[in-house]
Amino acid sequence: MCDVSAWPAVAATTMVKTFQAYLPQCHRTYSCIHCRAHLANHDELISKSFQGSQGRAYLFNSVVNVGCGPAEERVLLTGLHAVADIYCECCKTTLGWKYEHAFESSQKYKEGKFIIELAHMIKENGWEDSENRRSFSS
Repeated sequence: MCDVSAWPAVAATTMVKTFQAYLPQCHRTYSCIHCRAHLANHDELISKSFQGSQGRAYLFNSVVNVGCGPAEERVLLTGLHAVADIYCECCKTTLGWKYEHAFESSQKYKEGKFIIELAHMIKENGWEDSENRRSFSS
């Protein structure tokens, strides 16, 4: 770990460059609808049966190009959880949240998993053209 206190004062004003991760072209992926940054591989999809604050959402095991805000306790449809909003590292759009802690034992499987709302993602790479044009509602 770097000792930030040892950095020169000029470092505080320097912009940090983030590097975008790209998922393999041979896999079906989900991307940010706003900037097309890759977000998740279809193989990481756990469930399509979730509800976000803006409508339907998917639960993923892992994601890329996503940053996390601070965790906070929220009462969701399935009870009290500690969650952190997640955002696209490329365009900074809030995408959903990460489950940090579930207070009910039946919800523990969500810990460390990610919710991305359908309103913020698009299907790319390897989906049928007609399937990609269809709404996520089908």
